[in-house]
Amino acid sequence: MGKVINIQPITRIEGHAKVSIHLDDAGNVTDTKVHVQALRGFEKFCEGRPAEEMPRIVCHICGICPWAHHLASSKATDACFGVTPPPAAVKLRRLMQSIAYIGDRILHFYFLAAPDFVIGPDADYSVRNVIGIVNAAPDLAKQVVKYRQMTANMLEHFAGRAIHPTLSLVGGVSKPMTEAERQEMLPLAKELLEFSKFTIKFAKDNVFPKYLDAIKTIGVIKVGYLGTVTADGALDFYDGHLRLMKPDGAYDDFKYDEYLDYIGEWVEPWSYQKFPYAKKWGQLKLDLNDPVGVYRTNCLARINVADKMATPLAQKELEEFRAAFGRPAHLTLLYHYARLIELVQIAETAVQLLEDPEITSKDIRAAVTPKAGRGIGCVEAPRGTLIHDYTTDAEGLITNVNLIVGTTHNNAAINLSVNQAAKEFIKAGKYDQGILNKVEMAIRAYDP
Repeated sequence: MGKVINIQPITRIEGHAKVSIHLDDAGNVTDTKVHVQALRGFEKFCEGRPAEEMPRIVCHICGICPWAHHLASSKATDACFGVTPPPAAVKLRRLMQSIAYIGDRILHFYFLAAPDFVIGPDADYSVRNVIGIVNAAPDLAKQVVKYRQMTANMLEHFAGRAIHPTLSLVGGVSKPMTEAERQEMLPLAKELLEFSKFTIKFAKDNVFPKYLDAIKTIGVIKVGYLGTVTADGALDFYDGHLRLMKPDGAYDDFKYDEYLDYIGEWVEPWSYQKFPYAKKWGQLKLDLNDPVGVYRTNCLARINVADKMATPLAQKELEEFRAAFGRPAHLTLLYHYARLIELVQIAETAVQLLEDPEITSKDIRAAVTPKAGRGIGCVEAPRGTLIHDYTTDAEGLITNVNLIVGTTHNNAAINLSVNQAAKEFIKAGKYDQGILNKVEMAIRAYDP
């Protein structure tokens, strides 16, 4: 009859899910599934709404990365109505995205991932948490809280809200940046850059070298990758085109409005979350030995598909990473390393934007006339490539919505990684909380 081991809830992720590990009569793993049982419904209940309301509705999809949904939605509605925001508006959108990204990266590395590495994956769960981090490194914890709060304060001070923002509008943004605001924010951004540089050095010196065995064994799969690059192949978080890379490194580039030619969506009866797949590679197969159609998004995917980083310090970090792990790098726990390379780029970007005097231009919104159209807005959210696809009628009302969010792109890969980890560590029915935590670590790497 076998046995089912349930891990519920999965801890230190930004949402709700459970894992079911199925054992055969000998106690060996036959299959592992990640069950997501939260139904959101945004694609349906947004129908009939005026398109200009969408950026402030869909940011409620996620309280952790509302800015990503806010900006993807703004880009989609821009495209529906055929408007191009002024350069200063785009720079302000990028700046807010960058600051939010920095806070998100600090949150994940220090609060959600670090307990597994600093405290240890086999430590008792009563200390393997953020409180354990505070007790183990109180001075560093104070710095983490300071800089996490700094990002929230910067967003709130300029945009009015750090969570569920309303700054970005169809055709631009709601307010310009004053010179005084620019001068106030610039030294804060430089301070965040210094902390970002400290963080990646700290991780390379004190964290990653101690856990190479875990990196080489937990959740390892070989699949494809999806991310956004510019015309010269650099990683970009706000705009560009999509690149879908096969496991061997070959890739296709395509425009946002071509995404349905490359990405299909599959449904399994045991999860409310869809399973996107690369449909030109064949019908999706959730098979560890033959994972047809499976690709990944988020930070490891982005630095795999990009030819280069967009900023100098991040480029140096990428070169060091590739010298050690190659391209594409497939080890799942390398997501944590890739996340910090991105942290450096996005912090450099924030400084660059604030050093640009054009960001204070008062030309911040193009004229907008609601009309029938279709718009696809895409940004790179902290969790991965985020696609908002809207259709409007002649009055500018939403008639159809399709959303593919970062964690959804990763759904198939997360299931494969968890299955691999369970099969790697659970043998003959023997397991303990440390082993089950290693299964969870395969999920946390994706920051779902």
